[in-house]
Amino acid sequence: HVFVGAKDINPLVAGGGIRQLREQGILVTEGVLQEECEYQNRVFFHYIQTKLPYVRMKYAMTLDGKIASASGKSKWITGEAAREQVHRMRHEMTGIMVGADTVIADDPMLNCRLPQTKDPVRIVCDTTLRIPLKSRIVQTAEDQNTIIATCCQDEAKIREYQKYGCRIIVTEHADGKVDLKELMRQLGADGIESVLLEGGAMLNWSALEAGIVNEVYAYVAPKLFGGADAKSPVAGIGVDYPDDAYCLVSQRVQQVGEDILIAGELKNK
Repeated sequence: HVFVGAKDINPLVAGGGIRQLREQGILVTEGVLQEECEYQNRVFFHYIQTKLPYVRMKYAMTLDGKIASASGKSKWITGEAAREQVHRMRHEMTGIMVGADTVIADDPMLNCRLPQTKDPVRIVCDTTLRIPLKSRIVQTAEDQNTIIATCCQDEAKIREYQKYGCRIIVTEHADGKVDLKELMRQLGADGIESVLLEGGAMLNWSALEAGIVNEVYAYVAPKLFGGADAKSPVAGIGVDYPDDAYCLVSQRVQQVGEDILIAGELKNK
């Protein structure tokens, strides 16, 4: 007797396994904990249905909503347990995306620093190709798959990055920046089924505005930074009215070490 939670919606195989079992005289019961199973497989189902990556926006902030101090320092807002969970997330997601400002300010590696794990494909949104060639992301592009999305069409400039193994994706402008919708279509066509968005405040707003974010993971540390000019997780012009807010559904709250994780799917506007 086989119990099935949710059918595989891939049209190449949908229902085939269940049919073969029944043809062999095996009793099959479908829809067992179906809602829970569909939630567990939400990344795969989204990609199969839309051919677009499932985008999870992740950020860490203080209790007063800051992602860095007024001087720009951000290491570390959350504790070790939360940071380890994020590295497991990097292992689980196909790609990780940041903006050029993050690369210039932090010079990150964007890899997974846990044993026996894989590194995600690195995706940098860099409208004018201004991240330094000496940055660690460019210098290690031969070792870790790296994509730079840009609007720059200067072939000589593009070749400089390609020499180090970077793949360049050129999109049209969208409000003077990389067209994130077009970028998602290209990434999906390349088989990138999920993206962990670890961008700064401006890229987070652009992603929300473009409608590409499916889920938000917000880690909240029991700290207060203060500072009128200290950055918050989402910048941009913001919404006009509270009723225009981007809202989460299916929320869950989890204690992670000394920090709190608030996660939920983004409600369609």
